[in-house]
Amino acid sequence: MIDYLKGRVVHLETEYIVVDVKDIGYRVFTPNPYVFARNEEPVTIYIHQHVREDAILLYGFQTRDEQTLFRKLIDVSGIGPRVALGVLAGGKPETIIAAIQQENVAFLTKLPGIGKKTAQRMVLDLKDKLFGLLDGEAGSLAAAGLLADFAVHPSDREGSKAWQEAREALMALGYTSAELDKAWHGLQESVTADESVDSLMKRALQQLFKG
Repeated sequence: MIDYLKGRVVHLETEYIVVDVKDIGYRVFTPNPYVFARNEEPVTIYIHQHVREDAILLYGFQTRDEQTLFRKLIDVSGIGPRVALGVLAGGKPETIIAAIQQENVAFLTKLPGIGKKTAQRMVLDLKDKLFGLLDGEAGSLAAAGLLADFAVHPSDREGSKAWQEAREALMALGYTSAELDKAWHGLQESVTADESVDSLMKRALQQLFKG
């Protein structure tokens, strides 16, 4: 089984990247291909190899934490690899873990592809299996009250979709996940359901310039 690949990202699409490893191109499905857009040097991508009757598929992640959480998620009934990718695209691992441990079904149902019953299964199946996965980061996040902010001010699904597109475009410009998460934290209370991607990008850039 493939555990990781190290090579150059030579192509990307909306759902996957192509990694050149010693003149062999591997197609790797990943939560956010655009995070690799500016990587010209070799990168390490942690892999989950999924074998079906008709295909062998590779799912890739920037960190071991994402790889491990992905494997936990696909063990939950009703969550396949594509849904698990959507979950990881919709939230950072520590945020998702904190939500599961807090039984925050309202937050989990905001993640792509997750309905109420699936969110409840996630809590039931994983709540006691995630302790120590991120060396206490999830607990620190919960203590900081960030999940409470999401619960009180969740953008609706249209706003979330627009932000995801804006976020991907900004990451392609070189901004990091941490910078964009901070910008979103300052924007989410004022986001409207019909706000455009361009508007969100402009306002996020204003937040980023402020530091």
